[in-house]
Amino acid sequence: MPTIFRLDGYRFYFYSHEPNEPPHVHVDKGGVSMKVWLDPVSLAKNTGFRRSEINGIIAMVATHRDRLLEAWHEYFG
Repeated sequence: MPTIFRLDGYRFYFYSHEPNEPPHVHVDKGGVSMKVWLDPVSLAKNTGFRRSEINGIIAMVATHRDRLLEAWHEYFG
């Protein structure tokens, strides 16, 4: 599970066994998790985050989208 970065207590990472899915990132904090597609940036799955937090996380992903896509393509090729 390569961690791309941490921000405000959130961990942004991907699983190394998901190369056949479209580019996405997983985000964890405090025992809850979500998956966000990177193109376009949108919620794929949520397991525990409140709606108000989801919107903020999606905004963070959008802000760092280029960095996240670069990490995805560097890892998966």
